Amino acid sequence: MEFSQCIDCKKETEVIIDHRSGDTICSGCGLVLESYRIDDTSEWRTFADDSDSRDPTRVGSPTNPFLDGGGLSTCITTSRKDGSVTEVFRSQKHAHNGDRNLIRGFKIISDMAERLGLVAAIKDRANQIYKNVDEQKSCKGRNLNAVLAAALFIACREAKLSRTLKEIATVAEGVRTKDIHKAALCIRKQTDIETAAAAVPASELVRRFCSKISMKNNEIKAVQEAVQKSADLDIRRNPKSVLAAIIYMITELSDAKKPLQDIASATEVAECTIKKSFKDLSPYASRLIPSWYAGEEDIKKISCP
Repeated sequence: MEFSQCIDCKKETEVIIDHRSGDTICSGCGLVLESYRIDDTSEWRTFADDSDSRDPTRVGSPTNPFLDGGGLSTCITTSRKDGSVTEVFRSQKHAHNGDRNLIRGFKIISDMAERLGLVAAIKDRANQIYKNVDEQKSCKGRNLNAVLAAALFIACREAKLSRTLKEIATVAEGVRTKDIHKAALCIRKQTDIETAAAAVPASELVRRFCSKISMKNNEIKAVQEAVQKSADLDIRRNPKSVLAAIIYMITELSDAKKPLQDIASATEVAECTIKKSFKDLSPYASRLIPSWYAGEEDIKKISCP
């Protein structure tokens, strides 16, 4: 039901849309308020040779902005007894062979993005990166799934919604983290992309990792501040290892302590690595942990896991 201001009734009135004529009519006085309205719904007609077709709509799939012509094409056939097609159809069919590789790649990227719960903007950016790589042939000879996973990894980095190589590898069929890393470096080398490095900043992982073990907002905020301060220290540890150790320290100061095993699972860091990182960070604990979250005496009581 739609309502509109009628210029004759001088009031808000219910309108009737005549889809056949394209007119918008006032239900009160019958005045045609708008003519030649465009109907954007499906046309429920079929032009297929098979009259028994169960799909009556003749609208196709949505256009793809990453394909030449939006992925649309026209194929003309003739009715021959032997079922053969005309030369026009065959030539057009071959003309779009290049798009088939892109369409296949876009489908794989879409599946990976959906499994990781990524937004459409990241998926579209990954599609654009892959299209550029395909056009420049910059990763020719490399595993396709590795290249597609690397494109998705880079798109996540650019959006500052990073996923680790290990997370990307879990949704990339038959691909190791090492393969994705090499493909990402190859893309970076051949293009003007600057964010293809393998090391993901810990600051981009804080909220997602903390939410996995159900940390409270004030605890997450304390972790974020501690991670920012740790960047000024000369701690030669992987950013994920540093983050895992900080999460352990923050949870040890909270009422709801988390098992080390849960923290290791959430951060994808081995328990022994978290222990080593904790030993490296413990001398700086009072500088890292915000004073509004815990006092210095309480911080000194944190023991090695």
